[in-house]
Amino acid sequence: MTDNNICKFIMPGAETGLSVSCFVLEGNNDTMRVKTVLSAHRISLVSRGSGNFVINGAVHPFSAGDVVFAFRGEEIFTETEGCEFMYIQFAGTRADELFIRFDIRPGNRRFCAFDGLLPLWKESLSRADGKTTDLVAESMLLYTFSRLTPASAEKDGLLYRLLGQIEENFNDPELTLGRIAEELSYNPKYLSHLFKEGMGIGFAEHLRITRVRYAVSLFDHGLDSVRNVALLSGFSDPLYFSTVFKKVVGVSPREYLAEKK
Repeated sequence: MTDNNICKFIMPGAETGLSVSCFVLEGNNDTMRVKTVLSAHRISLVSRGSGNFVINGAVHPFSAGDVVFAFRGEEIFTETEGCEFMYIQFAGTRADELFIRFDIRPGNRRFCAFDGLLPLWKESLSRADGKTTDLVAESMLLYTFSRLTPASAEKDGLLYRLLGQIEENFNDPELTLGRIAEELSYNPKYLSHLFKEGMGIGFAEHLRITRVRYAVSLFDHGLDSVRNVALLSGFSDPLYFSTVFKKVVGVSPREYLAEKK
């Protein structure tokens, strides 16, 4: 670890209730890239930079202000340069109860927009000593848990805003995630991750499906010009529209019209 790092350990005790084992500021990217199997749960607060946590082979993007959980027994390392994060390792029966209460699991381990916690975590870590490190670490851990519900609600609200933007503008051929991100003042990579996490498919695929569903409704209401339906549905290229339509519906637009007749 570099001279700028801080690592404070707590004397081991019985794993009942909630026990913390260390409170660490990690700024050595070489250390971060070493694969580690966790002996306890870990909560990480990213204080600088961006990159990926690789946890049990799955890639989880992160940026400054993110809180990311990893669980005991998981293999973890990072893919990053110029990054710094703090983490607390903890265990105990109350930890499991908190995971259930806040729906923290392998499929829901990243929480964004916790920049406001950074000064508090750093100040708490710097002033902790041998007699207080366990209390300080536990306090930061529980306080961070207490802030998760609003953050989750914010993520859900942002996802609904994204879906609303698609519903209102899907027939605009120029609609992109980048444009929406600019209008909402969010990082497009974050919105892309949030969308796929919440919907199970990527933004571009959802947009194509939305456009094709609208095209089907136009055909069902009597329109029979493939070119016009393509343009009304947000496709600037009728040939590309036909390709996407067949992939989603199973038949080409002309075959769909022929079946209706």
